[in-house]
Amino acid sequence: KMAGSSAPWIGSAYLFLQSTCKTIVLPSLYESSQKKPSVFKALKLALADSTGSVNGVDMLKVHCSHPHLIVQLKFCKQENCRRFLQSYREGALQESLQSHLQLSLAMTRVPLEMELKAGNEHLDNMLKDEDRCLECIYREKPDRLRDEEITELEECLKSLIVHQSINNNIAVKGCTSLNSPSLPCPSQGSSLSPQVTFIFQGQQFANRTLTPDDHQKFAKLVSKKWKQVGRSLQKNCRALRDPVIDNLALEYDREGLYEQAYQLLLRFIQSEGKKATIARLIAALEENGLISLAEELLGLHSNEDCS
Repeated sequence: KMAGSSAPWIGSAYLFLQSTCKTIVLPSLYESSQKKPSVFKALKLALADSTGSVNGVDMLKVHCSHPHLIVQLKFCKQENCRRFLQSYREGALQESLQSHLQLSLAMTRVPLEMELKAGNEHLDNMLKDEDRCLECIYREKPDRLRDEEITELEECLKSLIVHQSINNNIAVKGCTSLNSPSLPCPSQGSSLSPQVTFIFQGQQFANRTLTPDDHQKFAKLVSKKWKQVGRSLQKNCRALRDPVIDNLALEYDREGLYEQAYQLLLRFIQSEGKKATIARLIAALEENGLISLAEELLGLHSNEDCS
């Protein structure tokens, strides 16, 4: 009813954020050139968690209006908006954002209060009526293109991740971190850094952070065993604890096995950061008898035809 068959479903809402801790002022943190990328990263990851996709919801602008940080959101699919509303209603978005802010800003805890508005409507008052919330969001068409600053922060975040991946590939002993890219390396090996090499089938391989190429190959080739691999990774990855894997299976059932496997590994990579290494994935594949896929990821099939 809300959208014609040809017109895409597009809507907009404003997310109001305020810290309930007097010593943490979110607008001030966002206005600080040093802290802004960390706050942005936390917002981006929490919103991705809420929809199950990095592109599930778009940030158009972040306004600093003391004591609130106000994020203008744009939704391009009704199902993404539904997932967001469910996550918001159940408190999962709030929990995720608190957790990501805590990690990004290296703080003990960042308690938050949230409000959601679309136009003059306070959606918090009607969260139980999801269809009404969707109608309010759909009525509010985005009144702007994405802010240039948001685009720059997106690029900055991407380049940091790529920079980190390159560092892990070439200088495996390097300790570049997303939060402090210029951190000097300790002369002794850091206990926080992942193992430098690992053994597979009697050969030694350099350990490295998973790349987009690894991500795509895994999703393409793992097929029905993606859940078993997820349960192996789950042992030391809190983001994949039990309901998550089953929820991914339900959420992406229509999209098929590739998308289910892709979203599983996306959760692992987002939550583990530079600790999402090829060694951990290979160990999970070995545990489930997926030796051919492990060989493919390590380039051992590069001279053969792979079916």
